Amino acid sequence: MAEAISGTSAPGVAAGSQLEALKKLSTVIYALQAGGFLFMYIPHIVAAVVIYQKKADATGTWLESHFRWQLRTFWYGLVWAALGFLFIITFVGMVIGLPLMIVNGIWIIYRVVKGWLRLNDGKQMYVAT
Repeated sequence: MAEAISGTSAPGVAAGSQLEALKKLSTVIYALQAGGFLFMYIPHIVAAVVIYQKKADATGTWLESHFRWQLRTFWYGLVWAALGFLFIITFVGMVIGLPLMIVNGIWIIYRVVKGWLRLNDGKQMYVAT
């Protein structure tokens, strides 16, 4: 993708064709996160690896906020899923663990849908820096 940047672009600022490629990549990442429910979180891990590989390309663009939003969805979702799993396998069990997993799933769905809709509208995410 480096060749998509024109020689006159400032460092960290993507050219038009690179912005379009990053927008398509962000769409694929949202799709991977949505597919995470079907394939036991593995697509989430793939999405996180891709984001870490490409986030420098999005620096200084409106898509940078989407990459941050997606990473935060991954990491917080993983932490809450791990806690829910730990509760389920301990004596506390289903009383706390299952509701925690359900709430986490709803939260991830909310984040994926909100991010995907804002991406489709060409808007930044509300991400604190």
